[in-house]
Amino acid sequence: KYIIVPVYLWSKLAMKIPMYIPKSFAESDAETLYAFIRDHNFGTLVTQQAGELSATPLPFLIDSERGVLQGHMARANPHWKTFAHTGQALVIFQGPHAYISPTWYIDQPSVPTWNYSTVQIYGTPRLISDEAAIHDMLAALVSHHEQGRDPEWEMTLPADYLRTMLQAIVAFEITIERIDGKFKLSQNRADADQQSVIEHLAHSVSATEQDTARLMAARRGN
Repeated sequence: KYIIVPVYLWSKLAMKIPMYIPKSFAESDAETLYAFIRDHNFGTLVTQQAGELSATPLPFLIDSERGVLQGHMARANPHWKTFAHTGQALVIFQGPHAYISPTWYIDQPSVPTWNYSTVQIYGTPRLISDEAAIHDMLAALVSHHEQGRDPEWEMTLPADYLRTMLQAIVAFEITIERIDGKFKLSQNRADADQQSVIEHLAHSVSATEQDTARLMAARRGN
């Protein structure tokens, strides 16, 4: 028998069901999760209002001391208007990922799978209205991504131009109420299979697959 769930009710349930994480793939160390977000800070914000889901990809900053995510979006994007009526928001951060061929396994028979890394945050969004706070947030975001570039761009803009740009965006914070980390990186396989997967991915022409191999190697034994 099948249970028919109305769309409006399903969207409410979907926002409250946490990510499925088998024990072998779980990561709960806060500093590890915060570091992951800093390295992969382009996430997807998901909220709901009146049974309708909204999703927007955005760059984020994480303030681990205050326990908040900071972000901004175009004022023309109606997504921010859901904040006044939504409950929890969900932000999804995705790291390296790769298809895993069963031909790479020593232990047979086997089937294909996908290795990946992700962190999900649940929390309550609120708008930021203080212009100085917004400026500081944007300056920190720019500094995070300009660091190490030659030359590094600094946010020294004409006052009138900067004010116009600030008026074109909406800034917000999300208080972190729950954070889940999942690193599915073949930990459920024998050591020989893990090493074989790492070697195949490391020799791939895909930069993403090479990144997956590096992450697997770094987390061996965790």
